[in-house]
Amino acid sequence: MRAAVVSSFDHPPRYGTIPTPEPTGEHEILVDVLASGLHPRVRSAANGTHYTSTDELPLIPGIDGVGRTPTGELLYFVLPETSLGAMAEHTLVDRRRSVPLPLDSDPAAIAAGMNPGMSSWIALRRRIDFEPGQRVLVLGATGNAGQLAVQIARHLGAGHVVAAGRDPERLATLPGLGADVTVSLADDDEALGAVAEDVDVVIDYLWGAPAERAITALITHRTDRGRSLDWIQIGSVAGPIAAIPSAALRAANLRIMGSGQGSVTTSAIVSELPALAAEITAGTLTINTTSVPLSDIEATWDEPVAAGTRIVFTP
Repeated sequence: MRAAVVSSFDHPPRYGTIPTPEPTGEHEILVDVLASGLHPRVRSAANGTHYTSTDELPLIPGIDGVGRTPTGELLYFVLPETSLGAMAEHTLVDRRRSVPLPLDSDPAAIAAGMNPGMSSWIALRRRIDFEPGQRVLVLGATGNAGQLAVQIARHLGAGHVVAAGRDPERLATLPGLGADVTVSLADDDEALGAVAEDVDVVIDYLWGAPAERAITALITHRTDRGRSLDWIQIGSVAGPIAAIPSAALRAANLRIMGSGQGSVTTSAIVSELPALAAEITAGTLTINTTSVPLSDIEATWDEPVAAGTRIVFTP
């Protein structure tokens, strides 16, 4: 079968041929892949920098996608840690890590939206006891996942959403997606502290220096420091390390936690997939998608993409 093949962590995947895999386990089925998204998680696995990466090569990239079973059923699937990914004509799917989709679902929209959408959906549904009416700050709201986080926080009942990011053009679009207030991270910390002083939840895709500055700014401006502030760390676009002042942990009711592989069980993640897939299928969430033939993967892999747009490869 034709597939994207990573033979070196220093080079984009190449379009090539590999043997078609055969199901071996009780729950395994071979599906025809219809679409698979090029997520940051996929890139980091393909260049060997993700925290779950091994040195095993060659590998087929792609951690999730939409496929059709031999009986015609449409599935969204999440793959386990494996060298046989989703960016191929066929892949092996564990039925326990998949959910059925309506036959009229848009495979590209599902493949583009589920992974970035899951980050905030799982964070708010599984990592904290999120309550309708709470105030949410999305740190890194101008990225693909951040844009969806604004929409998902509002959809799940947030009473007030603050969107913080650097891209002024993308920030300008976020009020139309559910943000009550936007703030540029290029401004001084006073601006962020002033508009986000009493948020209940922070969804953080940045970490690094922006998180250091934001934690200090929010606590400094907080009117009731005894009120809980749940800081959910999801991504580290701005750096893997943040120096948190010890005073910040003593001076406020700050709870920092992560949300990702390992902090949430696979069964818990899978249980949330149908509801998110249903919202994407219904068009509740705005998702910008660019579909590219898998045969163009090498040329497309490192090409810049407009902020808020996700590439989806179609075999």
